[in-house]
Amino acid sequence: MFKNIMMVCVGNICRSPMAEVLLQDYKPDINVISSGVGALVGKPADPIAVQLMTAKGINLENHCAQQINSLLVSKVDLILTMENKHMDIIRSSYPAARGKVYLIGKWEGDTEIMDPYKRGVDAFEEALLGIDSGLKAWLNKLS
Repeated sequence: MFKNIMMVCVGNICRSPMAEVLLQDYKPDINVISSGVGALVGKPADPIAVQLMTAKGINLENHCAQQINSLLVSKVDLILTMENKHMDIIRSSYPAARGKVYLIGKWEGDTEIMDPYKRGVDAFEEALLGIDSGLKAWLNKLS
């Protein structure tokens, strides 16, 4: 049903890249990408995000941040965001995306994943726990 999924956060260097590679690891048959609503275009994933994913046996070394745009939005079936404000930005900027934009924490009481940027390892671990939990709640709906 959902063959192309995009994860979205702000800078596309912390949360959405971790969500991208984690979901890709869980569902190798799905094409997963990520982007940011205020992306640090061309930047690699945050070193802490890379470290946490490496510890899970998942490679995040080759990530390159990209800005969300109409072409990316048109190519995906589902867009999962970290915060309500990301959904609001996408829905207002890309009205055609309205029916396919949801929180990653939708099935867990619309939980938001707070930004760990420049807040240390503990904040990244907390974000990753929320991402992992949210993705696991989505898994049976992605088949």
